[in-house]
This record gives sequence, C-alpha cells and structure tokens, in this order.
Amino acid sequence: MNRVSALVVAACLASCAPATVAPPPTRAATDTTALPAMRSFADTTVVPVTRSNAEMAQDFLDLTFRLESGRALPALTRFAGPITVRVAPGAPATLAPDLDALLARLRREAGIDITRTGGPANITVEAVPQKALQRAVPQAACFTVPRVHEWGEYLKMRKSKAVDWSTLTVRDSATIFIPGDAAPQEVRDCLHEELAQTLGPLNDLYRLPDSVFNDDNIHAVLTGFDMLMLRAIYAPEMRNGMSRQQAAAAIGPLLARLNPRGERRGNGVFADTSRDWISAIETALTSGSSPATRRDAVNRAVRIAHQFRWGGPREGFSYYAMGRLQVGYDSVAALAAFNSADAIYSASPLMQIHAAHIAVQKAAFALSAGDAVTVIRLADKAIPVASRHQNAALMATLMMFKAEALDMQGNKVAAKAVRVDSLGWARYGFGSDDNVRARMAEVKGLRTY
Repeated sequence: MNRVSALVVAACLASCAPATVAPPPTRAATDTTALPAMRSFADTTVVPVTRSNAEMAQDFLDLTFRLESGRALPALTRFAGPITVRVAPGAPATLAPDLDALLARLRREAGIDITRTGGPANITVEAVPQKALQRAVPQAACFTVPRVHEWGEYLKMRKSKAVDWSTLTVRDSATIFIPGDAAPQEVRDCLHEELAQTLGPLNDLYRLPDSVFNDDNIHAVLTGFDMLMLRAIYAPEMRNGMSRQQAAAAIGPLLARLNPRGERRGNGVFADTSRDWISAIETALTSGSSPATRRDAVNRAVRIAHQFRWGGPREGFSYYAMGRLQVGYDSVAALAAFNSADAIYSASPLMQIHAAHIAVQKAAFALSAGDAVTVIRLADKAIPVASRHQNAALMATLMMFKAEALDMQGNKVAAKAVRVDSLGWARYGFGSDDNVRARMAEVKGLRTY
C-alpha cells in the first residue's frame, strides 16, 4: 500500500513541491530573510460522518476485501491485542509529535489499543531518503510492507510473497517507509494514510468524498469516516479470518451500534470505478508520458465519468486533472475545467476541501487578471476549510494569494500581516526555506502589474 507521490500527481498547486522560481527583478524582493517559526496544528476538530450506514457498509467491504489493484482478498486481517509502534533512528524532528498526536486520535476515536515504544514493536516507522523510496517504488511517496522490520530487509524481500498483504492470515508486524527529507506535512500525511492502512483497509476508492483512502490525495489527515472504518475493523463483532460474506452479515448491525445517526435511508449500491477510468487518470497524472498523451488520457477520463454519470469526487477529480493539464497550454480550457470541477465539488458539503483546492487554481487566474476582489473572496472562503482539514500547504498558498491581492489594492499593512502569517504554515507545508521562498515567488509572479 502506498500514498501516491506528490511528485507525480500534478493535480494541485498547493500539494506539489514548488519549482525554484526567482522573483522578477523589477519587483520588490520578498522579505523572507528571517522566516517566522514553523507552525503546526494543535489538535483535530473531528467532523462527524454524515453519510448513511448503508453507504458506508459497502465502503467497508470494498476497502477491506480488495487491494488497490482490484484483486480480492480472501479474508479480513487485523492485529490481535495491544499494538506497539516504534520510530527507527534518523527520523525528522517533526515526526514524533505528529505520530503521538495520531496515536492519541486512534485510541480516542477508533478505540484501538496502540502506543509508541522505544523497543521492539509490531509496527516500525523508518525514514528513508526520497530518492531511495522512488527508486524502489517510483510512483509512491511512502508505503507500508508486512513482515519486514527495516529498509535493508525490505530490499532483499520485495519480490517475495512474504511482503504480499494477501498472504496474511493475521497481522503481526509491518514497517512504514516515509520520506525523511520531505516537508513536515508530507511526512505527517504519509503517517496518517500508511498507519491506517497498516492497521486496516488496504484499498483506496476514488468514489469516497470523505476519506484519505482515495488516491486523489485531497484529504491530508484521517477523517471521521476513516476512524469509523478502523473502529469497525477492531470491534469485537469482527475477527481475523472472516470472509467477505461473513463480514457483510456483521457490518450492518455493527455500524448501527457505532453510528446510530447513520441509520437513515441511503443507497448502499455503488457502481465500481472502471479500470479504464483508473488507467486514464493514472496516465494523466504520471509525468512519464508526453503532455499530449496526458491530455488525451484526461479527456478520456472525463468522457468515462460522464458516461457512467458518476458525479461527485470521480467526475470532479477528472475535471480538476483536466484543468491542471491545460494550464500553460490552453488557459480558457483550463479555467472552464476548474469551473466544472468547482461546480461538482460545491454541490456537496462533503467536498468543501475539494473545492478549496480548486480555489487555489481559480485564485491564480484571478490574480493574473488583476482581479483582487475575486482573489480575496476565494481565499476568505477556502482558508478556514484548509485549516479545519489541517492542510498547511494549501492554507499558506491561499494566504499568499490573499496577501498579493491586498497589496494590489494598496492595503500594504494588511498584506504584510497576512503574508507573515502564511510563512509559519508554509514552513510546515513546504519544508525548506528555499521551498517557501519559491512558492512566494511563484504566487507573486502571477501578478501583472
């Protein structure tokens, strides 16, 4: 299982490592000589799940009994008894506090008996240089592997069935490999998704609007839905070795017990995401193909989404990817695609964070057109959403846009205050000071003056 690399997903300005961009020489230099201290999120305000239990019962089965490849898993597996987690030497300084916060959430929200230890553990978290990770698994930012305890052991065993999740009958050991030289937010995001998959669901579903178990990488941290799925997996009604049929019989009453508010009527039957669409969207988002091939692929993804009348996250993401691939090629088509994605995402309160990602793209167009009012309106709506979802990179980028718009209006004092506030979040979201400066220069460079 792996989190898709931000280096190969070109779907979001605020989620990719910025290129080095020099500030235009005719403009005032960006004052980042002494960047403020890194900021991080103190706690998570959990948004309760609002979908029906009937919907989430099918999600549970599809997440738990299939791999991302579509291959069926014969049985449910989980850890038995208390679970321990250790951090191997060499991890970045931000990892430990973020891991401790995550473990506290898992205990509190998912009811899992899980603690960090300094000795031998069920789960090891090991930091590895990004280049080494990409050589081993080119499309992954991070991943989790069963039955291994360190990187060297994984390299020796990676072609054996020992590291195949489908061969497990019970989970007892695994190692999560995260990029030790990535931005703090990427490290944290990897921890959330990979630890959750180490504990529970091994699949990702593009149809999910409210989960990190979706390869669109829209959600950064575990959601209320994700915690409910983990709580269900570790509930006494579930056990190692259960078949899908047995779990299907148990999950309805279990969700009724865990989430009584979800016992409203709702559709529990979803069309599978076609492999043709997945192939098209993967081609569109993978940098190894030519720009023309990627644009053709994303056009195909949009057609398939229309054909199946999916709406929601899948169709919205198709347009989102289309917009990103048209930027720099056909600006009119790019903005039209972003507007289509925005309309789809804005139709449901479950997709506010999706719409916030689109706001970055629309703000870029508005700033380049000199429309400061629209930039501020977009940012003011999206910044609180990014904050609630703990996406510092997205929040900092939106704040940078707002600062430039305020500056365009002549409100220098307010612009400076917003810009300075953005920098602490940017250090968490983008990592190095060079990356922060590059992102600021990138946003400033969109101004027409």
